[in-house]
Amino acid sequence: MTVHRISFLVVLGATALIGACDRAETPTTRISITADPISIKEQPSQPQLDVVATESPVPVEPSTKVEPAAQTEPAAQAEPAAQVEPAAQVEPAAPSSTPQPQSVVTSPQEPVPASPVVERKSSVTARSKGEINFDDLKFELAKDAPFNSDLLTSDIRQLEGTKVKLRGYILPSTLFSETNISQFVLVRDNQECCFGPGAALFDCVMVQMVEGKTTDFVTRPVTVEGKFVIDTESYRYPPGYSPVGGATHMAVFRIEGVSVQ
Repeated sequence: MTVHRISFLVVLGATALIGACDRAETPTTRISITADPISIKEQPSQPQLDVVATESPVPVEPSTKVEPAAQTEPAAQAEPAAQVEPAAQVEPAAPSSTPQPQSVVTSPQEPVPASPVVERKSSVTARSKGEINFDDLKFELAKDAPFNSDLLTSDIRQLEGTKVKLRGYILPSTLFSETNISQFVLVRDNQECCFGPGAALFDCVMVQMVEGKTTDFVTRPVTVEGKFVIDTESYRYPPGYSPVGGATHMAVFRIEGVSVQ
């Protein structure tokens, strides 16, 4: 009795399973279940039962479509640096067929002697007005040489006692004061070499202002107006004080000044 119940339940379950599969219209997989014969006393062996088992279809979700990654644009290739052209080679100069002068070692050059001073004596018109310059007083005499009145030219002698105007500089080294000056030395230029030892005797004129007239020292050139006098005695060197060379006079000309401008 028990065996028959088990067999019935197996057949009933298999039948229900097969019906459910047919209704679902789904593909089935037939499974053969073979029951081992059970030996029961005095009972014949049961026939084999084929049990068809159905598998429920497992829905397969469609795989998510993976979009391809955006292609990365290749980085812009850096342009190659501009090639620096090599500096142009300087071709060596072609040897000159002309022989080059050899360098010559020269000895120190000797000082060039100063060019002689050009005399610019006053014109006849200027002299008629009494306007003279130091070139009008020039005569032949070496520096620091003894003076001789015979050396004076006729043009110089004609100036004796005449009213003249002579332009020059007041020599400051012979002054005792810079104001109310009554006596001074008028020289050709503002150099100390125009008076005394080493100076030309005709580059200076003694100025003695007349009674009641004086002047003041200035560095600019001045024009002295007065009577021209040749004096070969008043301005001699004292005995024993003459410079080397035998000079005898400091000056031989004088102007008795009435004005200094």
